[in-house]
Amino acid sequence: MAIKTETELYAPVKSYFEQLGYHVRGEVNHCDLVAIRGEEPPVIIELKKSFSIPLLLQGIDRLRMSRQVYVAFELPNKGRAPHGASWPELRKLCQMLGLGMITVQFFKRKKPAVLIECHPAALEMTPPVSLVPSEMVSVTASGEPARPAPSRLPRHNKRAAERMVREFKERRADYNVGGSTRRKLVTSYREKALHLAYLLQTQGPMSPRQLKALTGNANAAGLLQKNFYRWFQRVERGIYRISPLGEEALGTFAHVVAQLPPASDFPLPSNSSTLS
Repeated sequence: MAIKTETELYAPVKSYFEQLGYHVRGEVNHCDLVAIRGEEPPVIIELKKSFSIPLLLQGIDRLRMSRQVYVAFELPNKGRAPHGASWPELRKLCQMLGLGMITVQFFKRKKPAVLIECHPAALEMTPPVSLVPSEMVSVTASGEPARPAPSRLPRHNKRAAERMVREFKERRADYNVGGSTRRKLVTSYREKALHLAYLLQTQGPMSPRQLKALTGNANAAGLLQKNFYRWFQRVERGIYRISPLGEEALGTFAHVVAQLPPASDFPLPSNSSTLS
């Protein structure tokens, strides 16, 4: 069953990795899907409707941030390998590039099936046998999964990797669908700005210091002063309130606001300045 957009791949792939104990976020620093389990290195999955050169190039670029990168696409009709190639050839190609490969098969009346065609050469994760059909995984003569060493990988960018992990961990929940285009994404920055707007709406005008104490956000003053989204208004020296655009944003991103702690969890400081 042919899918219409790559976003349809996100839910089944996310569910697959969550079954393995990972936390998953969509659209993290331009990566379609990032999965993290404990202190293990992050796993990155790039999604496309079909297997293509752009998908491989995207996967190779992500190797700068993690050596555990998969490319994922819909299993072609009748299970045939795309572009007239064979599955062993495609698996070998991906592993030579340092990538893992995932296919997703969609059905009319049952849940999609996620198939691991091969793992990245650097990935030491072994999913439960029930989740990985043995006939889809290359093995050595000893029966172990084959992991050919990639010839040359892009140089690891430690700063980019740290930024990605920090962005992942600073989000309270998974707000984005991986593979989305032309949609406003919820970053940790936007989430923190919404948190400030929510408190200003529910508790009235406050100072940056008070908002910092309520949220634990050390950059509360910077968010208010920079006012990137124009969600805040300074009403007097050191006191801010929510703007009409901020009120509108709380409605637009109601699904994010729903993940924030209730306003009752934030007692208004006794020295709070409010306007009459």
